[in-house]
Amino acid sequence: MQLNTIGWDIGGAHVKAAVVNEDGDIVDVFQQACPLWKGMDQLHQAVNAVLSQLPEANYLHAVTMTGELVDLFESRDDGVSQIIKTMKTLLSEGKIRIFAGKEGMLDIQAVEEKHYEAIASANWLASASFAARKLESGLFIDIGSTTTDILLLRDRQVQAAGYTDYQRLISEELVYTGIVRTAVMAVARTAFDKGHEIGLMAEYFATMADVYRVTGELNELHDQTETADGVEKTVMASARRLSRMIGCDFDADELSRWRQFADHIRSQQLQKIQRSCERQLSRHNLAQSSPFIGAGVGCFLVRQIALNLGYPYVDFSDLFQISTVRTGLSASDCAPAVAVACLAGELC
Repeated sequence: MQLNTIGWDIGGAHVKAAVVNEDGDIVDVFQQACPLWKGMDQLHQAVNAVLSQLPEANYLHAVTMTGELVDLFESRDDGVSQIIKTMKTLLSEGKIRIFAGKEGMLDIQAVEEKHYEAIASANWLASASFAARKLESGLFIDIGSTTTDILLLRDRQVQAAGYTDYQRLISEELVYTGIVRTAVMAVARTAFDKGHEIGLMAEYFATMADVYRVTGELNELHDQTETADGVEKTVMASARRLSRMIGCDFDADELSRWRQFADHIRSQQLQKIQRSCERQLSRHNLAQSSPFIGAGVGCFLVRQIALNLGYPYVDFSDLFQISTVRTGLSASDCAPAVAVACLAGELC
């Protein structure tokens, strides 16, 4: 590397960025809320918020994305085009590369419409490819705020059965569940309460952020999304939101009841992700000595799945000498942004 590189992961709900220096060490990691469905001004605000925290310099920028899927755009191609044009404007002072998945890094000036399909939602391949280079083989699992990616790694290559979101949903390499933004009603239809199995209301009363806040596993730095009812992010408020899922009024004296309720919802999400991991393992024999590599804000679940299935665990952050920075975030929290920064820097 010859200069600091900034990796950008442009999502539909967040912008994540990582600064990597010429030695390949992580300098900074950022996450900014970016509800892109509300308009391109959200992307302007999020990117500028990151840039305002960095010293002026001639950075190399590397961009990957999933935000092209939001319903602001007429199509995925339209989304890719608009995001690239916007990033070109916002990062006009630096050199910019776009991650085009299997086609590698492209200088922004070389990007054509024929590349859009490869660019769309390819951030998973950046993270998994970087992990494969470092560890040779394993099962890479990135559990984020909204989605989960599960990829087999073998011989330093990603053994992906699908490429597009559509294909990956079929192969279960993409599981649309996460630990912050996912609605509870999308995770479970029933739960147990006071010894009874009870149906959950199909209402947007609570999210998985509420579940993990009540279980004590949510890092509040990771939750930049409004709550379902628009009020505070406290354990009591989350328990109250969960109580609405089964038509109950909340009593603060019954907090232990809602902890048990949250534990049961958690277990159902864990089982869903674990079943998809087992499906990937059934495609290839993975040696028991090969690790599960955990990334994303839900990597604590990957650790548990690895234990359940008898595999060693490696955190994505462990692939770096410096894994936690002044923002309190880690390399694992923003794995695609870190990965594209490193991959782009190798080309300098």
